[in-house]
Amino acid sequence: MESLSPDSCSPAEILPLALSKGTTKLCELCQNRAHLQCTQCRVTFYCGEEHWQADRAGIHQKICELLASIRSPVQVHFRLAERDMHRAKTLQRQEELLEISQTVARSKMAAGKHGEALPAAQSCLRCAVDIHGPSTVQLVPAYLLLAEANMGLGNVARAQEFLSQAEWTVLNSPECGQEVHHQLHRNLGRLYTATGNLQTALFHFANDIYYASEAYGVESAVTCGGYFLMADVFAKQGNTLVARSLYSEVAHFWHSHLNKLLRIHTENVPNSSQPSVDESQRAELDQMLRTILEFEEDHSGKYPCQVALAAHCLALLWFLGGDSQKAGGFASRALNASQQIPNHELNDSIQGLMQLLETEPHAASD
Repeated sequence: MESLSPDSCSPAEILPLALSKGTTKLCELCQNRAHLQCTQCRVTFYCGEEHWQADRAGIHQKICELLASIRSPVQVHFRLAERDMHRAKTLQRQEELLEISQTVARSKMAAGKHGEALPAAQSCLRCAVDIHGPSTVQLVPAYLLLAEANMGLGNVARAQEFLSQAEWTVLNSPECGQEVHHQLHRNLGRLYTATGNLQTALFHFANDIYYASEAYGVESAVTCGGYFLMADVFAKQGNTLVARSLYSEVAHFWHSHLNKLLRIHTENVPNSSQPSVDESQRAELDQMLRTILEFEEDHSGKYPCQVALAAHCLALLWFLGGDSQKAGGFASRALNASQQIPNHELNDSIQGLMQLLETEPHAASD
């Protein structure tokens, strides 16, 4: 097949005379009647310019050529060996497409780009159905991605539909692993938080933490995320004591992890097994730590040590991320809070980071 150039993807009107009699093409995103098609792969169709642009920004540029190889008509194979080879190649490409779509959807949601994540999540569901068939447990990850993307866009009713499908499938599939149960309960907790049913949200976050602990361990970033979401619910309920306790656990976990990364950075530790923080994770962690910092600053008269901890985490995060301006700002806030407590344990660490910022300036990452 001639190599396609996804960067030059563009739409063109569908020519009715070019279609077989009685054939109707449907939009890739909404399944309404299509009027445009991609001029590169020629196998994806859209109801209009808006959905073309949405799919292009979300996923299509990354999978245009792959879609062409999967969906384009092929010659009839009369020999059994040829048919088997063709099926095997198609399945391999479909699995590759599913993996790319999942990766793109998760990356965009971690960066807060839920609108761009939605086409990628829809692609996940289509691929999963093509590979595994309808009503199978393998569709659950795609349902959860679609639910999360819709919740991020404020489409709560649509998110609830996908979560209902995921929950029904999991309940009827005892072979589901701990990871799937964790993801399901986390998304259900987010849904009930958004709809104001906070007690039910706490129930699901408790289950989320249990399954995440079983799947990833108690001391893991995934499990820590469950504690943060639970703390948010307690904060909404006005239970500041429990919320602060959970926020503190989250801040201490990330403080320890980021300090290990700082040591690796400053000592040039080779071949470290300590997982780093990529750009999308940094955006998500920044939002989480800012929430904790704002919560603590509202009560800073009583707990300056918690303000210092959260601000120091943010300073470490952005120093490691290469943004000295943000790192310096958070380090100053951390030092101001820690100096309210005589001989506070973080004073030396914060001052050490500020010295690093002077001797090892970073270019701003934004």
